[in-house]
Amino acid sequence: MHILHVVGARPNFMKAAPVIAAFARRGARQTIVHTGQHYDQAMSDIFFRQLGLPRPDYDLEVGSGTHAAQFAQVMLRFEPVLLERKPDWVLVYGDINSTAAAALVSVKLGMRTAHVEAGLRSRDRGMPEERNRIVTDHLCDLLLTPSQDGNDNLRAEGIPAERVRLVGNVMIDTLVRLLPEAKALSPLGYSQACRPFALVTLHRPSNVDDMTDFYALLDALEELAGRIPVIFPMHPRTRDRLKGRKIEKLTITEPLGYLEFLALQSRAAFVVTDSGGIQEETTYLGVPCLTVRKNTERPVTVTLGTNELVGTDVGVLRMRAQTIIEGSWKKGKVPPLWEGKASERVVDAVYEAKA
Repeated sequence: MHILHVVGARPNFMKAAPVIAAFARRGARQTIVHTGQHYDQAMSDIFFRQLGLPRPDYDLEVGSGTHAAQFAQVMLRFEPVLLERKPDWVLVYGDINSTAAAALVSVKLGMRTAHVEAGLRSRDRGMPEERNRIVTDHLCDLLLTPSQDGNDNLRAEGIPAERVRLVGNVMIDTLVRLLPEAKALSPLGYSQACRPFALVTLHRPSNVDDMTDFYALLDALEELAGRIPVIFPMHPRTRDRLKGRKIEKLTITEPLGYLEFLALQSRAAFVVTDSGGIQEETTYLGVPCLTVRKNTERPVTVTLGTNELVGTDVGVLRMRAQTIIEGSWKKGKVPPLWEGKASERVVDAVYEAKA
């Protein structure tokens, strides 16, 4: 069987890596296409090396741009690859523009297409990612969900049950495999013996594009840093928004590799984030998570895990952070099928669908 994988940003790498390895163990022929939607040479090299990903067979070099421009470029550059390679299945991952664009091209060419991480819904159609999820799920032949809520969402949207398989969370496969290696590291000098610290990631436009809201968040984080060290590996897009604002108490770093970030995440007293994947990782790790969003497409991290939505009210963020510092937080538990074997179930589902 010939499987073609489409990735376009770092979260895709973490999802695709264990699936590619699982197909390799079954002897499948594989092609990897990197759309280049989000691309930084140094960080991509680090992620590919740390995750053990084969180098892409194709780099479409789409780059940044408007949503329409990215969609158009992915479609134009991806179609010739499909016509040349003619895979048995195309696998797309996550919810970025490349995901939906590649799914649309594949389906129009009659290629059987599977969506890994299907069925997630935030109920906020203002999010580009939500629109990508809906489009991709309604196009694809096989929908591989990470949790039961994904199955429920797809059923409510009228998608036939035979197109849907609950496989678990492939990102957790990567975490389980690499956690021992990450725990052996002491990035930024933070070892297991260091005193408690908080870890921050913020990059969504809803948090960093409005200067008033962004500066209010920074003020709250600097206030928090007076009680506990705060480490903030800052996305370049977020750093651009600082516009010379002086940061006195936060430890701001460049973006970190997967292993280095996982090492910090596993040791953090808590995490403040607006990332979807980090909500999942903290739930597996049992680390308290404060998500600076009004909604989440991963509700299982709230109902079962260690995550809590604090919206965009910095007062709520301050209050809930203080609760964690005082030692009061829900324990949480790991959702079903988040044990590190989801990628094997992905492979089983694809082979069974072919039959």
